[in-house]
This record gives sequence, C-alpha cells and structure tokens, in this order.
Amino acid sequence: MNTNIKYISIVCLGIIFGIILTKSEFISWYRWQEMFLLKSFHLYGLMITAVFFGAVWIKIIKRKKIKDIDNLSIVFPDKNLSFYRYAIGGLIFGLGWAISGCPGVTYVLIGHGYWIWIIILLSAIAGTFLYGLLRNKLPH
Repeated sequence: MNTNIKYISIVCLGIIFGIILTKSEFISWYRWQEMFLLKSFHLYGLMITAVFFGAVWIKIIKRKKIKDIDNLSIVFPDKNLSFYRYAIGGLIFGLGWAISGCPGVTYVLIGHGYWIWIIILLSAIAGTFLYGLLRNKLPH
C-alpha cells in the first residue's frame, strides 16, 4: 500500500474515532465525574462495550491469523502478570486520570479548542520520557 494513502487512512480513522468519542460524550468531564460518583452508568456501559468488542476482535485476529496493514503477522506476546507491577502502574495512571480526566481523549479535546489540554499532553510526553530514562532501574 502506498505510504501516503496509509497515513491518510490512519488520519481519517483518527478523525472518525474523535467524532465517536465526542458524540458519545466520552470526552465530557461531567460524564467522568458522574461515573466516579456512581451517578450514571453511561461511561461504564461504553467501556464495557469497548472491552467486549476488543476481546472479540482479538479472538478473530488470532483465529483467522489476520495481518496488519503492512501484511505482517499480528503477535500477542504472553504477559508477565505481576501484581505489584500492575498495582503501582495502575496507581500512577489512576492518579493522573483523577487529576486530568481521561487521558485518552487529550487529542480530541485539543482538537475542540481546549488548549489547556496541551499541558496534559506535554506532561504525558514528559512522563513517558522519564520512564524511558528510568526503565532499567524499575522493576519489571
């Protein structure tokens, strides 16, 4: 596949995904607040639906041996399930989530003109960079 067409298709999929996140109110901080205060099932329902369909697609990819856009095999490596590793990572991620709201919608909110989210994006980049520097010293 032509590289330009590949990138254009990826951008188009990103735009469509952003529209879906917006229309489903997934980017609404008030919806997140309702969810965490157990006042609404709306976002729980969205996430349960996403996890369900994600699991179904992974099963289909594994069973049919579907290849990626570059015609390479999609591999799902086995994970080392360490309680402490996931507990500490989940705690750090959860704290960031509680402070900023859902980090997954950062690009959508910046696209909507909420420029303050650039701080969240830069913080996420800085955290990723810091992890890269400390990776060898952290337990894995």
